[in-house]
Parts: sequence; structure tokens; C-alpha cells
Amino acid sequence: MSEKKRKKSNLGVSNTIFVGIVVVLIIIAAVGFALYGTKPSVVATTTKSITITSSIPVTSTQTKTSTVTSTATTTVTSTVVQPVMYNLSAGFYNGEVITFNYTMNFECTTPSSNIFPNQSVEQAVDGCEVGVNSTAYPAGAAPVYVIVPAFAGLSIFGNHGPLNLGATPQGLPVFSYNNSNYTIITQCGADLTPAACPDHMPLIYSPAFTAVEQHIGIKNGVLGLPEGVLPTPAHEHIVTFTTNTSIPWYIVVVLVFNPNIYPNGLTGQCQQIVPSNQSDPTGLCLNSYANLQKALSTYDSAVGIANAKNPIWQTLAPGVDIDAVMVPSNMVLFFSDPAIYPYPDAYYVYS
Repeated sequence: MSEKKRKKSNLGVSNTIFVGIVVVLIIIAAVGFALYGTKPSVVATTTKSITITSSIPVTSTQTKTSTVTSTATTTVTSTVVQPVMYNLSAGFYNGEVITFNYTMNFECTTPSSNIFPNQSVEQAVDGCEVGVNSTAYPAGAAPVYVIVPAFAGLSIFGNHGPLNLGATPQGLPVFSYNNSNYTIITQCGADLTPAACPDHMPLIYSPAFTAVEQHIGIKNGVLGLPEGVLPTPAHEHIVTFTTNTSIPWYIVVVLVFNPNIYPNGLTGQCQQIVPSNQSDPTGLCLNSYANLQKALSTYDSAVGIANAKNPIWQTLAPGVDIDAVMVPSNMVLFFSDPAIYPYPDAYYVYS
């Protein structure tokens, strides 16, 4: 999909203030992925002067002690090793953290029938919908399971200008339980925030979003967006195999309602936050497809406890204590799995 089409999605946003906010957020996010393509390894040495002021006690020949303040300038040299940079995020494969290198922009494959309620919705989201099976995935496409910490409520959509949904300033969701707040470290923050992943769809439509908005009394959408259109929520990825060749991956969304099995995006590890009737509350940690399959049919008392005040759960799965729910989509990402570390900031070494 061309850059021209990406820009088209913003044309569907009618609220001028929100457009301004989106532009600022996109610029901030772009800084985090400034080195977008590939570059040869570079070793850069920088030199800077630092003025240091110190107070030193001095004893004179008359055995009288006084304090002398001296100012000196010293030179500090630092070496930055900058290797080849990629367009990266992370994912999980068989319990391990792996790397996704995105090779082109997202694509949304619309079935032959019109799946959107009106033209303004379709234009706003470039045809991207959660809740519909596509009939036109690219040849050779494989599934990538996008797991969303739905237990964190509306904070999965980030904060956008006047709309504070409880996320961190970076765009990571926050789960509140027992008077404590837990920042959920996802591999991708909400889109249109600094923690967003590259080459992801900025806005998506879902009938489920419409239902949640109506459940909390919103009848005409938010932030000037059409009803049922929201930023892509914070999430992580699970794949069933790896490849060094870039291929298309069609997105299967998984709404996770059990915080005890939601993995840390950096480590792939889970921690128990809420009480559970399971003998091993974190045993189905969602860092593998095998655990994901089991979670889709596992009932856990932790779900009801964690989601008692969650409008997403109240709307879509009230009273059902199932760990996770799978939802189809018509969205496609393009990436490979190079043998490099998935978080670019870790590449910088200072000496």
C-alpha cells in the first residue's frame, strides 16, 4: 500500500483538533523509528567539552582552613556503534521472543461485499476491519495472532489529546486491580502513540468497537471519528513458524481477558496479578501458539475478578470467564524474522 493511501486514512477524520493531535503523535512515533530502512554499520566518535565546578578544602601555612572553588573544563569522548537498522518489532514463537522486520506497509483486503456501514468509515480506515473474514488474502499468507490485553479496558487504545483512557504517555495500556496500577509492556503500543509499531494500520473499524461505545453511552464515535473506528490497540504477536523471507501474514485478533497469562513483551514471561482457581495461574502464558489454543477454551475465575469493571468484557463477553476470544480480520502485515534483537534502542553501545 502506498504512502498516498496511508494519508488517505486521515481524511476520514472530520475533527480538526484530532487531526492536529494525530499529526503530532505520528511525528513523535516517527522519531522512535527514524532509521527506517537499512544502513551500513557506522562507528561514530563524538567529542564534547564539560565544565566541572568543585569545592576543595585548602589548608594554608597559617593552619587556617578555607574552601577554594575551582572550575575546569575536560573533554569526554564517546563512541557510538550503529549497526544496520531495520523496521522492527517483536513477536513470540514457541515461548521465545523473536524479531519481525517489516518490509512494506500494511494491506487490508476487502471482500466482494461491502462490509462497512458507510463510506466515511471505509475511507477513515483504508478498509481495515476486525470481525470479518477476508476472501482475498495474498497468495502464501500465513496467520499472525495479534493478542490484545483486553482486560486493561479502554487503555488499550492509548491517550489522544483530550481523551485520556488511562494509558501511559508512551501508549502502553494500564491494568488497575486492588488499588494498584500495572503497566502492560506490549510489543506494540496503541497506534498514533510513540510506542506504536511501524507499518501497522493506524485506525481500524469493528462492530465490537461500536457496541462498546454504545455500552458506555457514546452514540456518534469519538475524537471526530466515525462510530466504531478507533486506533489500533496495543498488542503482541504469536506465529506458528519463522522465516528469513518476507511473506504476507494475515491478522487474527485475540482478545485476552486473563491478566495472569498475558506475557511481558520484552521477556515473554507472565506473572500472577489476580487470584485464580487454576493450580498454575500462569501456566498458559501466551508466548506460544500451543498455549493460545488451550486458552481459547479455558475457564478461569481470574477473568471475572479482573474484568468486573471492564466495559469491553461487559459488552462482548459478560459473565463468561474464558481466558481469550479469537476474532478474524481482513488485515495483512508483511515481515520476515531476521536473527537480530527486536528492540533497536539496545543497539547503541556507549564507552
